[in-house]
Amino acid sequence: MRAKLLPAALPEDFKTSPDHVRVSMAAAMTLGLRPGRMFRNATCDCVNLLENYPAGCYANCTYCGLARERPGRAQDNSFIRVGWPLFPTDLVAEAVADNLERVGRVCVAMVQDKRASPDLVEITRRLRRRSDVPISALVTATLLDAPKLETIREAGADIVGIGLDAASEAVFFKTRGRGARGPHSWAQHWELARAARRIFGPMKVNCHVVVGLGETDRDLVELFCRLKSEAIAAYLFSFNPEPGTAMADAPRPPLRRWRRIQLTKYLIERYDVPREAIEFDAEGTLSAVSVPRALVDACLADGLAFMTNGCPDRHGAMACNRPFGSYRPGEAFRDYPFVPEDEERPVIRAETRYEDLLRGCDSIGAAGGRVSPTTARGA
Repeated sequence: MRAKLLPAALPEDFKTSPDHVRVSMAAAMTLGLRPGRMFRNATCDCVNLLENYPAGCYANCTYCGLARERPGRAQDNSFIRVGWPLFPTDLVAEAVADNLERVGRVCVAMVQDKRASPDLVEITRRLRRRSDVPISALVTATLLDAPKLETIREAGADIVGIGLDAASEAVFFKTRGRGARGPHSWAQHWELARAARRIFGPMKVNCHVVVGLGETDRDLVELFCRLKSEAIAAYLFSFNPEPGTAMADAPRPPLRRWRRIQLTKYLIERYDVPREAIEFDAEGTLSAVSVPRALVDACLADGLAFMTNGCPDRHGAMACNRPFGSYRPGEAFRDYPFVPEDEERPVIRAETRYEDLLRGCDSIGAAGGRVSPTTARGA
C-alpha cells in the first residue's frame, strides 16, 4: 500500500492577505508565536501586523525596506530593520484574544497593492469578531478616500495612522513621490489626513514623521505646529538606514539633533509653546528657543519627551512603543519604550544640551501666555 503523500507547505508567495499577515518579531514574541525575551524586560503592548503579497509593496520610498526596487525577494526583506514572520490571520486573532492582559492595541498596516484596502477591512473584522481589542489602521493614503475610511471605521478601527514620513513637500517628492519613481502625492496625503480627522475625530488620526530624510529643523517644527492646529497627532521616528535601499548609505540624524527635535516637539504639543518662540539659523537649524528654563529642566527630569510616540491602549496609556525599532539593543536609545530610569536622565540631558538654545525667559512665554510645568495641557 502506497504511503499517502502529504502536501508540501505552501511557499510564502501563496500565503497572502487577508488569510495571512506578517507580525513584527516583538509582537510575535508577546503572543507566544515566537520564542524570545526583550532586552531590559521591555514589553511590546501593541501587536503590529503587516499585509503580505508576493511583490511586497509597489511603492518605492527611498528609505523603506519594502521598496519596490530594493534588491532581493520581497519575502526576504526586513521592514524597519526587524523580521516579520508570517502567520495565518485567524491564528493571530485568536492569540490576541488569548493575551488581552498583555495586548493594549493591534495595528494593521497596509502596503501599496490594489488588494490592500479591502484586505485591511477583512483583517480588522476578523480581529474584532474575536475580541474588543482597540485597533489602529496604518493606511496607505494613495489607495483610499473618505468612503473607504468610513468602511475601515465600521469594521472596528478607532484610530488611523498615515505614513506622511517626510516633513516637507520637497522632501516628500524626493523620497516618496515622483522623484523616487513612487506613486505617492503630498497633497493627497493631506487630503486623506483631513478626511480621516473629520471621520475619526480629533487626535484619532496620526501622521508618522521621520527625522533624517533631508528635512531641516524648521520643516519639522512647522509641521508639528500645523498638525497640532488640526488636532492630528505627530508620531516621531528616527531614520535608520536599511541595507539595499536607495538611502542605505545616508547617515542617521546626530543624536543631539534627534534629542532636541524630540524635546521641541514635546514643548509644542504639551505646553503650547508657539512657533514664534522658536528660532532657526540660515540653514534652518534650531538656534534659539524662548521658554522658561524651569520648564525645560522639568521635561529633562521626567524623561517623557524622549519616549516612543504611539497609539494608546483602551485606558489612554501609550501602547505602541515599538521596542528597539530605531536602534539595536546596546546602542544609545533613540526613543525609549519605557520611562527612562533615574540614571539615564542625566545622560539624556548631556545628549540634548538644550540649555544652549535657551533665550532669557522666566515664567512668561514668547506669546505672552504663562508657560510652566504645572499648567501644561495634557501633562
